[in-house]
Amino acid sequence: QVQLVESGGGLVQPGGSLRLSCAASGSIFSIKPMEWYRQAPGKQRELVATITSGGSTGYGDSVRGRFTISRDNAKNTVYLQMNSLKPEDTAVYYCRTRGNGYDYWGQGTQVTVSS
Repeated sequence: QVQLVESGGGLVQPGGSLRLSCAASGSIFSIKPMEWYRQAPGKQRELVATITSGGSTGYGDSVRGRFTISRDNAKNTVYLQMNSLKPEDTAVYYCRTRGNGYDYWGQGTQVTVSS
């Protein structure tokens, strides 16, 4: 069993920044790839960013150059730094870890970008 808890969401103006955190339980966090997804009402859930156990990263086209994913294995935490936020970034953001025989999601944290 793995537990994931997101935090750091909130209301921000266009052009602003937020940093999301996802704290993970378990001693095997360091070997798990981690992902951030987001979902807006009425929209499909989309992949935002990925990070491997070795620290290699990938980004969705809509956030590349603005968002940065990172991890601190000693703290069992993955981060999503979001800069230059746009109204279309408004969504619930989820972290996820998956592999053979497991697939765990956090509860989500709301990000609202609005004037």
